Amino acid sequence: MAECGRKALSLLEAARSRYESLQISDDVFGESGDDSSDNPFYSTSGDSDSDNYIAEVGEHEQQHHQHHHHPKRGDKDCGHSGGSGGGSGGGSSGPPGSLTRSQAEEEGWTETLQDVTVPPYKETYGPAQRMPATATALDFFQLFVPDNCIQNMVTQTNMYAKKFQERFGSEEGWCPVTAQEMKAFLGFVISTSVHRCESVLSIWSSGFFSNRSIALKMSQSRFEKILKYFHIVAFRPSQGSNQGLYKIQPFLDSLQQSFSCTFRPSQTQVLHEPLIDEDPVFITTCTERDLRKRKKRKFSLWVRQCTSTGFICQISVHLKEGQGTDGLATLKNKPQLHSLVAKQLCQNISGKNAIIFTGPSITSLGLFSEFSKQDIYCCGLLSTRKSDCTGLPQSMLVCSSTPAKRGQSRVMMKGSMSLISWYNKGHFRFITNAYSPTKEGVIIKRKSGEIPCPLAVEAFAAHLSYICKYDDKYSKYFIFHKPNKTWQQVFWLSISIAINNAYILYKMSDAYAVKRYSRAQFGERLVRELLDLDDCSPTQGMEINTEQT
Repeated sequence: MAECGRKALSLLEAARSRYESLQISDDVFGESGDDSSDNPFYSTSGDSDSDNYIAEVGEHEQQHHQHHHHPKRGDKDCGHSGGSGGGSGGGSSGPPGSLTRSQAEEEGWTETLQDVTVPPYKETYGPAQRMPATATALDFFQLFVPDNCIQNMVTQTNMYAKKFQERFGSEEGWCPVTAQEMKAFLGFVISTSVHRCESVLSIWSSGFFSNRSIALKMSQSRFEKILKYFHIVAFRPSQGSNQGLYKIQPFLDSLQQSFSCTFRPSQTQVLHEPLIDEDPVFITTCTERDLRKRKKRKFSLWVRQCTSTGFICQISVHLKEGQGTDGLATLKNKPQLHSLVAKQLCQNISGKNAIIFTGPSITSLGLFSEFSKQDIYCCGLLSTRKSDCTGLPQSMLVCSSTPAKRGQSRVMMKGSMSLISWYNKGHFRFITNAYSPTKEGVIIKRKSGEIPCPLAVEAFAAHLSYICKYDDKYSKYFIFHKPNKTWQQVFWLSISIAINNAYILYKMSDAYAVKRYSRAQFGERLVRELLDLDDCSPTQGMEINTEQT
């Protein structure tokens, strides 16, 4: 018994050593327990659900296709089974674009496996500049939203107010907004990410969400006037703009440039849609009438995210309705749309030997082959329902009539590209050219023991489980203010992303050694600094830190 325990621990340590870059992982928010530096995928506790991750991905990606499953398990993607099964593919048509056995052989698919090696990463990982130990929360935030960006908000807001009042009549008591007021305005709205106000106006109320400590900095009347006229771009440019996003595009471009200039991601990155839906507490407590009043989002947001820290390196906003000049609005085919989004997100990492993890909506042989020509390596979860299966062997996409054993896998290769079918209470399929199909990995859970798998499966689950943990916490600190206009929704969402990125840079700086703020404390400090309140010196908060440490 003791020998089995020692073997399990040695396998656990070997698996962890493969993902040393994830050591910052769960502690990125400064709110975890003593062993928060552990890789979140490899569990050392008996009640962990870490080996459920792949099934949970299946549940998230294929939720509306569920037919029969174990509790907390995702849909078993059995492909288009209806014939003799995975061995021959006979009697099964397979997903659209998939290949019969003879076609697959002609295209170069083979069960003969060969080693695959990814060249070293051509980038230095980490913050691009060293921040001083005295840097404040506002200093980190202004790496992404600097004074000139705030001054532009001032100029455009005043221009819009002037034009509006020329057309509809002057407003009594209005005077042009100043840069100091604009910072305070941002601070008030950002405070809803910390205190979860149902309305930003609750700050000035006498109810539960009132906040007298900051309410005295500006009157509610003045705040509402600024909110009424707030703009990033006051007037539509004559040409060369994304029609649907012209009111925010310059800010998104500036934010994107600052993301690229301030941080260099690790070799492993993920393309996905982060959690940006309504707060779950609101959904479970509101009435049906409240839900009907909340309009469905008219945009989707895709990101490229560093899997070692959670830093969001690049964002792509796609309007679900209306016209756009980026070509996305004209695409009705979802795989084509997601493929184009992926290309946009990865245009700055070609030639660096980065490894990209993708979900079923992006994963396809065609896209991965195109990326490989740009020295971008991929590992993606495949769904016969959601993915573009063009060029893949049908025999790998349908379930065999013979029951598979847990941990059993099959692999076929075409050049350096591997197609993996792995069974873990359901069939899961992957395409990759980033991990050798001849190398074995393991998923470890003390309750269930060791589950063998190809190394690509282990790597996918290890990195994606961290991103899921990050997003679960990340969503708690979204700005809770919910405007009706789409461009404003995108703006405040982008500000939320910028604050989380600022906190990651803070965690990796010398300033964190001086003031070990949690994510919530960092948000509170940022609000007070934007409002220019008195207790914002670098030495403040040491009493809290003493208690925490």
